[in-house]
Amino acid sequence: MIFSNGVLKIKKNNKNNIFHKGFEIGILLKGVDAILQIIGGILLIFLNPNRLNKLVVLLTQHELSEDPRDIIANFFIKSSLRFNLSTQHFGVFYLISHGIIKLILVVLLWRKKTFAYPLTILSLTLFIIYQIYGYMLNHSVGLIVLTIFDIIMIILTSIEYQNIKNKLYK
Repeated sequence: MIFSNGVLKIKKNNKNNIFHKGFEIGILLKGVDAILQIIGGILLIFLNPNRLNKLVVLLTQHELSEDPRDIIANFFIKSSLRFNLSTQHFGVFYLISHGIIKLILVVLLWRKKTFAYPLTILSLTLFIIYQIYGYMLNHSVGLIVLTIFDIIMIILTSIEYQNIKNKLYK
């Protein structure tokens, strides 16, 4: 603590400042991700199963003509065959709703609304539970990366919330 001009000021220590910067970078990344999810959900409205299959065939036909056993091209072909209207509708709903929720939370956090911190922690926890469930079904490396990032964000949000409550930041 420092006295300056008769006013008590709390000095930020480097450890808290590093967590604060990490938190700011994290919510910036979450904001960009939220916008991309909303855009992706909107684009997915126009990508019906027939269009996706045609697109995948167009993108993989050259590779498969050279090597019919190409692992990556065949993976995309098989994956596109599992894409149906139900998957499309769920994807649109999930991406847009998830993106909107994250974007609202990012705006509230950026404005340092104290109620947003516990709400964000709760939301990220629910997203993590769903991502773990999704991983058990699909074994997606992307879901593991996203889950790790969300765990880090929960930790940083908790630290930031404690610092806000302790008035370390103005």
